[in-house]
Amino acid sequence: MQQALASTQRGYDLLAPKFDRTPFRTPEPIVEGVRDIIGPPRSIGSALDVCCGTGAALYHLRALARDRVTGIDFSDGMLDEARRHVGEAPGAAQVELVRGDALAMTFDREFDVATCVGALGHVDRKDEDRFVDGIARALRPGGRFVFVTHRKPRPSELAFWLSHGFNAAMRVRNAVLKPEFVMYYLTFVWPEVEPLLARHGFSAQAFEGRCPRPFERAVLVVATKRA
Repeated sequence: MQQALASTQRGYDLLAPKFDRTPFRTPEPIVEGVRDIIGPPRSIGSALDVCCGTGAALYHLRALARDRVTGIDFSDGMLDEARRHVGEAPGAAQVELVRGDALAMTFDREFDVATCVGALGHVDRKDEDRFVDGIARALRPGGRFVFVTHRKPRPSELAFWLSHGFNAAMRVRNAVLKPEFVMYYLTFVWPEVEPLLARHGFSAQAFEGRCPRPFERAVLVVATKRA
């Protein structure tokens, strides 16, 4: 209840100690799918995890990177959990955790890979261009933005009605209560997200069926920054 009444940031501060035991944590087989599509250990120089949460993706990125892995999140509570989690990760890359706003990142051509796993629903529609622009600026030419999404469900599917029902409830909540808690489904869905990525200099490719059951419908998108 406290999380539901709080802002997005305060809600995650409260949820952080138990987050990895909740359904909101991206299932490990999906995170491993992101890891595998990026490449083998030490195949990249540096990596950025945007809205890193408790460090689920950072744990794997550390083994993939030779030099540096950076996680950014606006929740001190989530960063505290990530610090403990990533400290146990294999690999020798330097780990940097930054408290900051994913919509106001100042990184400039510093990373070979950027990831975002399970947090895209916290980006409001009006902020999507600003979010993707920040990621594009953080990547070197040829760098990749790798994220998890899905295809838009059809009206004949239960997920369609559950997602729209949840979104409607959140809009009512945010119209009545302040500060807002930004969390919506049906964002960054494939292939509708392609024009957004193209506007910021990315060419995108989607990979489906890469995750085991029951997660086989997850879509892994690799968006490559054009030179």
